Order: sequence, then structure tokens, then C-alpha cells
Amino acid sequence: MGRFVARRLLVAIPTLLAISFVMYAILALAPIDPLAGFAADPRVPPEVRENIRRSLGLDEAWPYRYVKWLLAAVQGNFGISFVSRSSVSDLLWQRLPTTLAVVGVAYIVGVIIALPAGILSAARRNTVTDHVISLSAYIGFSVPTFFTGVLLIIIFSIKLHWLTFLYDSRVTVHDLDSLVVQIKQSIMPIAVLGLFDAAILTRYIRASMLENLPLDYVRTAHAKGLAERLVVLRHVLRNSLIPVVTLVALGVPAVFGGAIVTEQIFHVPGIGALLITSIGNGDTPVVTAVVLIFAVLVVGFNLIADVLYAVLDPRVKYT
Repeated sequence: MGRFVARRLLVAIPTLLAISFVMYAILALAPIDPLAGFAADPRVPPEVRENIRRSLGLDEAWPYRYVKWLLAAVQGNFGISFVSRSSVSDLLWQRLPTTLAVVGVAYIVGVIIALPAGILSAARRNTVTDHVISLSAYIGFSVPTFFTGVLLIIIFSIKLHWLTFLYDSRVTVHDLDSLVVQIKQSIMPIAVLGLFDAAILTRYIRASMLENLPLDYVRTAHAKGLAERLVVLRHVLRNSLIPVVTLVALGVPAVFGGAIVTEQIFHVPGIGALLITSIGNGDTPVVTAVVLIFAVLVVGFNLIADVLYAVLDPRVKYT
């Protein structure tokens, strides 16, 4: 197993290098000028704009800027934001807790909902329970998150005035009242993402369970007199989770990327919102850092999924 992980890490390094190079080249060649705001301001003399451009390193060729950025990124330094003039690492660390508090919790909620829903739907196939769960799942992943988010805002914020739709990252939990405020402003974005993830995972869990239920080992377990609950949870579920593990693991980076729309709707100041703002401003250091983090998440959770294969299925051996 150790040799397999080491080989995968060696493959991941050139993969991440290629991703970072292509990403940096696209951003450097894109017709976006981070100093466009200064250029439109007649009060800023041309020599001042050139001095700012020189201080940011924008007067250098982009391949040279990429090498300098890469050497600094390896050491954990993603440079300075062109717009805020703050450290990119500091900006990411400021946004990361908010993203984890919303996106991370939403994904956990989605998995918690999908697991029993998928098992129940497969165990009671073609019953009213199965039809209700399947229909709910179809609706859940068919309706886009931006529509669900706006719908919840109209119902619970505008009509009922129960929840706030503007997320305030300045809220700190120090007593019961602040905890209630934090929960109320987190309910809708977590619900939008969590229900969407739950709908997708439910369908996969149900399909995987249905593939295993008719197999011989299930009939053998029933013939031994084991209870239906033990057969489903102890035998069928373990084998059914093998393909689902890949979906859950690979879904983590996808959730971070897909939450961009939700963060924009509810004004959640997370990494996704930071990425959208930075793209519009041509803030190359921030964009490259965020995209590189997404790439690392994809590669890392691919490796985690492969390792979990061996844990769930003893027949899978890595050498």
C-alpha cells in the first residue's frame, strides 16, 4: 500500500505542475488588466501606473512570472493580491472557515440524509416508500441550486421573515443568541447544497444496493436465518459502498466548486465568492491559488478513494 501511495504521489506532482502552468498561461494571456481601474482614472498619471505595474511584476514576461510564482507557491507563499495588496494566503485563510462552515457541513448533511434514504429505497423496492424517495431525489438533482436558493429566499426571508438571506461572516458565537443568529443565517445555504448532494448520492446508493441484493451471498445469508436488517446493513451495504466511496470522495472538490453559485446567492464570503470577484478584477495571484487548491483536492481525494477501496474490499490489493 505504501508503494502504491508513493507512486500515485509521484504521478500527482507533474499533474499539478501541468495544471498550474496551463492555468497561469490562460490567465496571463487573457485580455484582463488588473490596473484597468487606474487606467480609467484621469487623476492617476501614466508614470504612476507604470510604477505600480513594475512593482507588481506585470512588466515581466509571463513565463518568468510563472516560475517565480511556482517557486514561492511550493513554500506556501501564493504572492500578493493585485487588488487588496494583501497576502493571498491570508485571504484564503480568512475565507476558508466560512466555506467549511457552510459547504463542508452541507456535504456532511447530504451524506447523512442520502445513506439511510438510499438503503431504505433499495430495501423496499417498488413500494410507496421507494417511489416517494426516488421522486424526491429526481426533483432534488434536477432543480438547479440557484433556483432553489432564490425560492427559499422568497419563502423564508421575504414572505415569512423567518431567516436572513445575507450571510454575515462577522458573527462570532460566544453565547446562545449569537449561536441562534449563526444557525439562522446558515440554514438556507446549507439546505440548498445539502439537499442537492443528498439527491445525487441517494440515487447512486440505491442503484448500488439493487445490484447486490439479488446476488448469491445475500440468498445464502437469508438461508442461514439472518435477519433482514443484518443482511442489508452488514453484508449488502458494505459491498454497495465500494462504488459510492468514489462518488463521495470525488464529490468533495466538486462541492467546493459548485458552491460558487450558492455563495453568490446568499452573499457567503467564502472561497468561491473570492474566486468570482478575483476573476472579474483580473487578480491573477488569487485565482491561481484558488484553482490550484481545487486541483490538489481532486488529486488528493482520488488517492483517498483508491485507498478506501482496499479497506472496504479485501480482494483489492495494491502493490
